Amino acid sequence: MEYENITNPAYDKTEDLEEATLRPRHLSEFVGQEKLKENLSVFIEASKKRRENLDHVFFSGPPGLGKTTLASIIANELGAQFRSTTAPALEKQGDLAAILTSIGENNVFFIDEIHRLKPVIEEMLYSAMEDFQIDVVIGQGPGARSIKIPIAPFTLVGATTKAGLVSSPLYSRFGITARLDFYTIEDIKKIIHRSARILEVQIEERAATVLAKCSRGTPRVANRLLRRMRDFADVWGTGKIDENIVSRGLESLEIDSAGLDKLDRAILRTVIEKYGGGPVGSETLAISIGEAVDTLEDVYEPYLIQIGFLKRTPRGRVATENAYKHLGLLPREDTEQNTLF
Repeated sequence: MEYENITNPAYDKTEDLEEATLRPRHLSEFVGQEKLKENLSVFIEASKKRRENLDHVFFSGPPGLGKTTLASIIANELGAQFRSTTAPALEKQGDLAAILTSIGENNVFFIDEIHRLKPVIEEMLYSAMEDFQIDVVIGQGPGARSIKIPIAPFTLVGATTKAGLVSSPLYSRFGITARLDFYTIEDIKKIIHRSARILEVQIEERAATVLAKCSRGTPRVANRLLRRMRDFADVWGTGKIDENIVSRGLESLEIDSAGLDKLDRAILRTVIEKYGGGPVGSETLAISIGEAVDTLEDVYEPYLIQIGFLKRTPRGRVATENAYKHLGLLPREDTEQNTLF
């Protein structure tokens, strides 16, 4: 049976429809990211008072932290329509032109993975964002000519997990920029309780605490784990999620007390056991564990670094003393005594 990595924030299955029902629709319902919410509330209210489009917004941060949710919330708070796409879906200038010419005044256009825009699409966005017009080439060869087509003022919301790959000309055109950080355990607990109410499932306080600690500081992961615990509670218990159900469920899913799954532990063990604790380059590490470099860098490393199990150095990735302790391995100077698992 294929192993499904439930703690991967980028994990994408048919449960996305149920995930959508758990998403807050207003800033008042959104848990965490307090300073960002406070600022957005001010900017949105100001744009409504002036009856003009909200300045373009740029969100960055690891997957699963709420970038798409915040984009839809912005549209709801503005009373505007919300249109969304991903950068890879915009293959030709005509794709973007069709959207922008029909976007509607002061509405919100969301582009996910904006760092993956093709250069020709990105260049077309420049004049659209600044001057609310697009340049369209008519004809071919020597007779080709460019015409400017005005478009309605709109708000572009761009999101990315790789802010460093967004070009300076594009980034500079966003008036509002923010990075989303991992959530605290208390905030994740609030999200779990809110989702439990929506799903109409009971969860004990201690069970919610254990679940929050294993959710990698990521709401998307917390909601997925909650749904799985609901399944376990229906089959193994009376439908109520208690600490015992969570403990058995996490063990069944092979998720440990720090929220690490099989692949997280494989990454740490590979660094420690195959490369003496590091340093090891990301490409070499990715090949060793059978994952793509992008997945390693965008999905797994941020959390392992945040909890102090992995370090990035100029020479490569290095496992920390905390990683050795968590895996029950001996310190680096005694690695030759470690048993390979």
